[in-house]
Parts: sequence; structure tokens; C-alpha cells
Amino acid sequence: MRGPDATRSRFGSAAGEVARFLTVGGAGFVVDVGLFNLLRFDAGFGDGQGVLYEKPLTAKTISVVAATLVTYAGNRSWTWRHRQRTGLVREYGLFFLLNGVAMGISVLTLAVSHYVLGFTGPVADNIAANVIGLALGTAFRFFGYRRWVFKATVTAPAAVAP
Repeated sequence: MRGPDATRSRFGSAAGEVARFLTVGGAGFVVDVGLFNLLRFDAGFGDGQGVLYEKPLTAKTISVVAATLVTYAGNRSWTWRHRQRTGLVREYGLFFLLNGVAMGISVLTLAVSHYVLGFTGPVADNIAANVIGLALGTAFRFFGYRRWVFKATVTAPAAVAP
């Protein structure tokens, strides 16, 4: 039976993972949102009408891929550095697959807002993609990474003396 110390230790470990995950995610967020807005909206480079890149879904896809590269490195080397390594190809493949699903969540919220609801301004695009979509995608990523990508080290149970 687990005592209060074991529960406290397990909670502290999970809280540390969440804090590191959110820090790495913050760096990814800066890359994602910064690149999305750089690609999407005129910052003195575009047509002078406020739009640099006409395709919001493509801009979001490019920004998410760039952020994924940053967050894999941070999560592997810091967030879950204590977990077993199961091979770069396996981890990277699963990481990108889960990020693809999370990106789909973000792109779907942007598509619904932009094309279905008709909210096409910069603020609406950012709220749909970078607030609602990002929050839903972040929750999915944390649990997916923890369960499938960066697996916990499996320890054999201690032998019990007769």
C-alpha cells in the first residue's frame, strides 16, 4: 500500500513534468504564433492591405511544423530526460504523429472560425488557432507524449521473500 510520501513524491514528479512541458511549450508557442503572424499578416513586406500570405491554413501548418522541431528537442532533452529512450525514429515518428493530430485540432478550430463562422480578421484568426486550438492541442499533446512517446521506465517488481 502506498503511503502519503509516495503519493506526494509521485505528484511532485508529475507537477515537475507539467512545468517543464509548459515551459518547452511556451518556446514552441512563440515560434508557432510568431511565424504564423509573420507569414499571415503584413509587417511591411506584403501587399499593403494587411495580408502577407493569403492562405491561413498553410501558414498555420508551416508554423506548427517549425514549432514541433523546437518542442521535440526540448521535451526529449529536458521534460522527459529521465524516461527511457525507445529509439529516435520511434519517438520522433510518434511525436510528429501526435503533433499532426494536435495541429489538426488547431487547424480545424481556425477553419471553422474563418470559413464557417466568417470571422476573418487577425484577432479572430489568432483566437481560433492560437488560443482555442492551441489549448485543446496542448492537453492532447501532454497526455499523448507522456503515454506513448516518452514512456516511463518499467521496473520489475521486487521479489517477495516466502
